[in-house]
Amino acid sequence: MKNKIQRLSGGCLSFISFCIIILAWCVITYGGFVDKIFIPSPTDVWNSLKDMAADGSLWEHCYLSTKRVMVGWFWSAVLALPIGMLMARSSKFAAIIQPVIEFVRYLPVVALVPLTILYLGIDENQKYVIIFLGTFFQLVLMVCDTVSSIDKNMINAARTLGAGKLQVYTEVIFPAALPGLMDDFRMTIGWAWTYLVVAEMVAASAGLGYIILKSQRFLATDVIFAGLIMIGVIGLITDFLLRGLTKMIVPWHERLGD
Repeated sequence: MKNKIQRLSGGCLSFISFCIIILAWCVITYGGFVDKIFIPSPTDVWNSLKDMAADGSLWEHCYLSTKRVMVGWFWSAVLALPIGMLMARSSKFAAIIQPVIEFVRYLPVVALVPLTILYLGIDENQKYVIIFLGTFFQLVLMVCDTVSSIDKNMINAARTLGAGKLQVYTEVIFPAALPGLMDDFRMTIGWAWTYLVVAEMVAASAGLGYIILKSQRFLATDVIFAGLIMIGVIGLITDFLLRGLTKMIVPWHERLGD
């Protein structure tokens, strides 16, 4: 009962915080404190969203952007999980690969766009790779850190009971690290959305990042705000779904304060 009350109060506070932001937005724009070319009013943004929804372009942009983010992030997660786990369990493997990952993760993804175009062209694969590059290297280190924090007594106990290397990974390490890994996935999928505009900045003909960049040329800030809001909404939905999936997969895991 206490947890339900805490969740309800937390939800109310979140709703109030959004209301305060929208109220401040209304006061600034409808009050004429800022020119609409810099900050459009909620009505202008709503009309832009309504127009794009009416002609069907909004749903096409949302679908393509979501697909690009999910495909790029999915492959980064698929590859980062085993590499990160191996780095955590093998000092030799970590000594070989970690310096490379540490180096590459500091490279700005924007600077890699010309190379991805040179190697992959300008089709969808290039956009997937940009999302991949923006999340993979950080995720590898996060997975490594999560797996490294597992209580070694559990691993030693499994070995004492005769568990082989594969069993230790599948029946001890992975289940014990899963709550932390789900948090890592949830954080990096948020980063994937931040690289969307970079992925769609070259040779894209649709997508939320594309309409933001296109609208910039014509100072159509209402469309820019509409695109940003849709990215935020879809991002919140993916975050909510991953939170729900975490509770389903690891119901025994509770965060501090839950």
